[in-house]
Amino acid sequence: MASTAGDGRDLAGAQRAHWQSTYAAHPGMYGEEPSAAAVYAAAAFRAAGASDVLELGAGHGRDALYFAREEFAVQAADFSATGLEQLREAARAQGVADRVTTAVHDVRDPLPLPDASVDAVFAHMLLCMALSTEEIHAVVAEVRRVLRPGGTFVYTVRHIGDAHYGTGTAHGDDIHEHGGFAVHFFDRALVDSLADGWTLDDVHAFEEGDLPRRLWRVTQTLPR
Repeated sequence: MASTAGDGRDLAGAQRAHWQSTYAAHPGMYGEEPSAAAVYAAAAFRAAGASDVLELGAGHGRDALYFAREEFAVQAADFSATGLEQLREAARAQGVADRVTTAVHDVRDPLPLPDASVDAVFAHMLLCMALSTEEIHAVVAEVRRVLRPGGTFVYTVRHIGDAHYGTGTAHGDDIHEHGGFAVHFFDRALVDSLADGWTLDDVHAFEEGDLPRRLWRVTQTLPR
């Protein structure tokens, strides 16, 4: 059965609580090594001349910390205060705390940043959380607002070729829940629509983790 607006709000609240408890029970759950997407993004951002990065959905910080070690100034946002506290502790331990700032933020709300204030934005599997298509478009509109002209946006999402697509608990709008985690699975039409008004540089298919998860890594640039 498709979700109603009320169901969507209930799902969002349940997901916030689930991530908080998950990070508390499993500190550093994704390990210390950066994702392959972050390694790619750091190279892309450097090639574009970026010096600062906004990461949305930073979690406990494996990728934000990698960007900081690569000498980017990093703004890390996530709706889990627990995950961000783990990030700050790790930043201090790794000697990069001076290059990392954090903010508890739900991407359903406008970003607390000025227009054209960041060079690059990274979001690893953030857009494929329990967000409606309308909410995803709103997030990307906010990314566009805060990016400087010529800025680069790299994001990854699970897609409809993933083994979990169409299984588990259906919440409507291509959102399916497994083990307490709700995922919005992307089709290519959604990727293309999110690039409207941008330069779509690359859509790269890859696999990650158990199952394995099947994802797209999308790179798009804001026109100057």
